[in-house]
Amino acid sequence: MDSAKRSGTDVKSRQTRPVIGITTSDHKSLLAWWCDWLSVWRAGGKPLRISPSRPLTQAVDGLVIGGGDDIGAQRYGGEVQLDVRIDPARDELELDLLGHYLPSRLPILGICRGAQMINIHCGGSLIEDIQTTYSHIKNRRMVLPRKRIEIEPFSQLADILNRRYCHVNSLHHQAVDRPGNGLKVVAHDRDDLVQAIEGERHPFLIGVQWHPEFLLFSRSQQRLIRALVEAARQQRQAVSTE
Repeated sequence: MDSAKRSGTDVKSRQTRPVIGITTSDHKSLLAWWCDWLSVWRAGGKPLRISPSRPLTQAVDGLVIGGGDDIGAQRYGGEVQLDVRIDPARDELELDLLGHYLPSRLPILGICRGAQMINIHCGGSLIEDIQTTYSHIKNRRMVLPRKRIEIEPFSQLADILNRRYCHVNSLHHQAVDRPGNGLKVVAHDRDDLVQAIEGERHPFLIGVQWHPEFLLFSRSQQRLIRALVEAARQQRQAVSTE
């Protein structure tokens, strides 16, 4: 390929949005999906919805394991609870995706349930119900950023958000307990519950217990989405030059 053609190919590659697959349930609300879509699109990516009825049929450059229902207790050796909603087909879908894409070092962001799914895939454990396990902890479920967390210095997450402390939303009743193989805890809340994990040897594997896609007006939270999209762009460029 001559220099002119190569230059044109490089420009086209930079202009094309990297495809970011986002896992959801089949019954996710349109409003919640709109927040997913908008946060990725604003960051320069092309959102692609993946669910049990919409399996992945094309290549992706990055992956978001999204929030949603509880993970089936049999996936991590927990006790089955009859009063929670689970989605076994989605569990299977996401575990298959992680099994396929983690070894290839594809950029992956786990959101709430997604962080827990990453941890389970890597052999970690969960706190099945925070208030049952820790009765002194109040239920602080809120969509607004009212929970204060502390981020470990020199972590990838701290570098992306450019801060050691921040306020996040909280929509979960489960949490990461013991981190899985190759994962480390990089953020806690005031109750010392895990709020973020990341891969020790993976270029971009981050799981957060909150929902950055709902915090559309938070610059630091949107930097996290942009970091995923940029990592996906670099991944695609690296593959295209091999």
